[in-house]
Amino acid sequence: MRIQRLVMIGSLLLAPDLAAQRPGEWPTWGGDPGASKYSRLGDINRDNVARLTRIWEWETGERPLEAWKTRPGLFQATPLMIADTLYLSTPYNQVVALDAATGREWWRFDPEAYRAGQAPNGTGFVHRGVAAWTDGRVRRIFLNTRWRLIALDAATGRPVPSFGTAGEVDLAADLVWAVNRKRYTNTSPPVVWGDLVIVGNGVADKFTYRKDPPGDVQAFDVRTGRRVWKWSPIPQGGEGADTWEGESWRFTGHTNVWAPFSVDAARGLVYLPVSTPSNDWYGGRRKGANLFAESLVCLDARTGARKWYFQIVHHGLWDYDLPTAPVLGTVQQNGKPVDFVAMPTKMGLLYVFDRVTGRPLWPIEERPVPASDVPGERASATQPFPTRPAPYARQGFSAAEVIDFTPELRRLGLETMARYRAGSLFTPPSLLGTIAMPGLIGGSGWGGGAYDPETGTIYLKATNQPALLKLVKPAPSESLDVEYALDFAAGLDLDTKSAHSPDDALHEAGALPINKPPYGTLTAIDLATGDHRWQVVFGDSPWIRNHPLLRGRSLPPLGVIGAPGMIVTGGGLLFGTGGGSTLYALDKTDGRVLWQADLGQIGYANPMTYRTRAGRQIVVVATGGGTAPGRLQAFAVAR
Repeated sequence: MRIQRLVMIGSLLLAPDLAAQRPGEWPTWGGDPGASKYSRLGDINRDNVARLTRIWEWETGERPLEAWKTRPGLFQATPLMIADTLYLSTPYNQVVALDAATGREWWRFDPEAYRAGQAPNGTGFVHRGVAAWTDGRVRRIFLNTRWRLIALDAATGRPVPSFGTAGEVDLAADLVWAVNRKRYTNTSPPVVWGDLVIVGNGVADKFTYRKDPPGDVQAFDVRTGRRVWKWSPIPQGGEGADTWEGESWRFTGHTNVWAPFSVDAARGLVYLPVSTPSNDWYGGRRKGANLFAESLVCLDARTGARKWYFQIVHHGLWDYDLPTAPVLGTVQQNGKPVDFVAMPTKMGLLYVFDRVTGRPLWPIEERPVPASDVPGERASATQPFPTRPAPYARQGFSAAEVIDFTPELRRLGLETMARYRAGSLFTPPSLLGTIAMPGLIGGSGWGGGAYDPETGTIYLKATNQPALLKLVKPAPSESLDVEYALDFAAGLDLDTKSAHSPDDALHEAGALPINKPPYGTLTAIDLATGDHRWQVVFGDSPWIRNHPLLRGRSLPPLGVIGAPGMIVTGGGLLFGTGGGSTLYALDKTDGRVLWQADLGQIGYANPMTYRTRAGRQIVVVATGGGTAPGRLQAFAVAR
């Protein structure tokens, strides 16, 4: 482990409850424990947002490391801001402390996660943030990197010796069965409640075999590193085990909580967005509903005891993991305040519950869905659909969805579609190949929703991008032992090289999507009534607009594909990139773009905002990574 450029930070005295930080801070990944992504700040507002300008940048300095055969992925972190200091993680899982006013680097801690080789999630190294704890005297920063949970002194960046062994605990040491640690990972930050730090884990979809890494959620004492409780999303012989036929609960892994999650700090309730069991697209070995996979689960943060749950996808076959932190808030319904939890999903359906009882705010109906035609598979006959709100992403795929910029492109699209199975939402994967809409990244992605308590409105970025779910019989291997697996090489984009065009540059151009726009939208939903307030096309896709086949054509607004979400502020603004290379500020009342800035590279992260002690509000977003330099870019109103 290395600590670089060590500089002491000033005062550490803070209010003991991180949820009660001064209004200018951003103390958790989602802005508050309930992941509302809301800031009361209004220094930047509709009147002056046009004067936003870039005031500083900071670079991660990370590059591919040949010695370890590793590469950084996209820079996806959302920093914390506490006491004029930014704390964040880099793609290589380093933790950095920066001066919030200037971007000056105070310290950097390198866990050397790359020494274990390339991260196993298929995206290169990515990490989305850290968590903080204080007792009013000292503060600790927690990083969950691969299979390690590390506690750092917030003032120095040094591991805390009294936590675990030399500042860390082994997250894979005592799970329901032994695992290969190199296949166990973390990309989302931990959650801190009271004196506990609570973590999930990530498992790459490509690892599919009996007793692949399980999804145990664990809570540790923030001072000592002692594990206080563990909860398994797959019932180990207890309630719900009968939903895993053939005792498949004994050997099925994944079913993990890889996404960020949230906590009701006052009540001590943790809300977990649980993902799909192994394997994500074929469940012949795990017939049944498979509780508590793809469920929203509420646990007692003190003990890990389950309070309530709702399964959002039965017997998942679509990789429809619950992808993001459940959003907590309070809304007025029938003249009374209701404390809710809202779960955005990859399907573009929003499920809203009373967060204490688990009662849906609006009825949820079990509706028939298509059957599977794959040998050995038995898809669920029904799936739960909320009656309100209406879907906020396109669902299902038909000829009406096929690209139609030109007659030739529509012909290619229809020919491509005719080769595969297509239909309504929850049409199962097939050996022929099924066009699933939404696809693997949503609907909603890990960026999730932003809730405005002033108006009772939740804002949801969505992606409209289908995926081809084509199953094949794989060659058995040590990491892939299953009857059927997804053919990751099977693509759905149009092969535009076969289109009739005199333009030789076409052969150098990328493929076009099979579907028509919009590819990205932003929807505002009133959580008092369940009504959509508005929906706008969000972002742009220059690679489509500049394609040789479309050069010179007038195209409609395209929108942008991507998992990142938005933040909402007391200044009446929404900020976000949607996963593109432009940072936007929108009017939260109608979605109009009031300001935008070219970031010069992809911005695949949720932004955040804060006010420095000098009184300046700043908006920050992580950009680049991968083959581009990872840069944190900061914006403020020009003086």
